[in-house]
Amino acid sequence: MWRYISVFLGGGILGAGFGVALGFFLFPYVFPPPPAMENLSAAEQSAVVANGTFIHAQPSDPVHYGSGRVTVYEKTVFLEPDFKVGPGPKYHIYLVPKAEIRASSDLDDAMFIDLGRLRSFEGSQKYTIPDGVTLQDYSSVIIWCEQFGALISPADLAFR
Repeated sequence: MWRYISVFLGGGILGAGFGVALGFFLFPYVFPPPPAMENLSAAEQSAVVANGTFIHAQPSDPVHYGSGRVTVYEKTVFLEPDFKVGPGPKYHIYLVPKAEIRASSDLDDAMFIDLGRLRSFEGSQKYTIPDGVTLQDYSSVIIWCEQFGALISPADLAFR
């Protein structure tokens, strides 16, 4: 009798743990945040420094994709309204000093600036660039998954 109870309780605990872990992984896919609709103030639109377009760097990977435009101003990185990436956990936006990043391994030895966690998988968003950053030293803006150490989508910058 006690054996059946302990097997039942053990199975319940393992099943609940597996269900919670699966829920944490699937949550962004099932309940994605609404599209962002942030706007730039007149002061933030002072001068365009660079533009770029997010690409699907690894076409054989259907999960990690991105598209849309990014505009870099003197103090702000602005993801345009057409921005979109595939959902996932713990995405961050980085300024990277390397050009043509196409694989996760391209970021191994690069120093980057983490502008913060991505607030939405689509829509316009703005991220403040820290003081003292020389933008001409940074050739790319990328979306990076910190949880799995994976490149989601890169954008090569064209300076004006």
